[in-house]
Amino acid sequence: MRSTLPMRTAKIGYIIFSAILCVLGITLIAFPDFSASMLGTICGVVLIGFGCIKLIGYFSRDLFRLAFQFDWEFGILSLVLGILLLVRPGSLVNFTCVALGISFLADALFKIRITLEAKRFGIHTWWVVLALAIATGAFGTVLAFRPGEGSTLLMVFLGVTLLLEGVLNMSTALTMVKIVSHQHPDVIESSDLIESEENRP
Repeated sequence: MRSTLPMRTAKIGYIIFSAILCVLGITLIAFPDFSASMLGTICGVVLIGFGCIKLIGYFSRDLFRLAFQFDWEFGILSLVLGILLLVRPGSLVNFTCVALGISFLADALFKIRITLEAKRFGIHTWWVVLALAIATGAFGTVLAFRPGEGSTLLMVFLGVTLLLEGVLNMSTALTMVKIVSHQHPDVIESSDLIESEENRP
């Protein structure tokens, strides 16, 4: 049987870093004049941590294999953005807003695809993630096109988008990550391999 430690680590990490994104988003909404340098440093640390968790999730192979299936790409992207922000925390705010907006839009689109698969799996709360993904994608699009460089409105939009992304990822982890202690390794792949061997002439 496969160890459930990577899956549990990924799920708990997803929830923790999603909660941090929510807190950071609420902070920016309440205090849009937050220090750009401090914001860059905090976002850099959070993105690096979230990137690591996403990579752990991708390789954990949870039972449904829905929530983490695109996290190889997003994990690497989060790491790169996080490192850039730590190197130049105060001078890349506009670039970061655009990059995060595009990243969150792409994540939302993939989450929409995941909800369609979740519906076929019989996960009844798929529509919750779908609604959050649509909202996150909409705000990500606005953030990418920037309502105003360095403006208060930009920081508010960034805060709302971070909040929605946090709620979206938390909902995905809670509703679409299934962990069972008796899960056998590579059940799907093994059965497919046996079937192909049997059909071979």
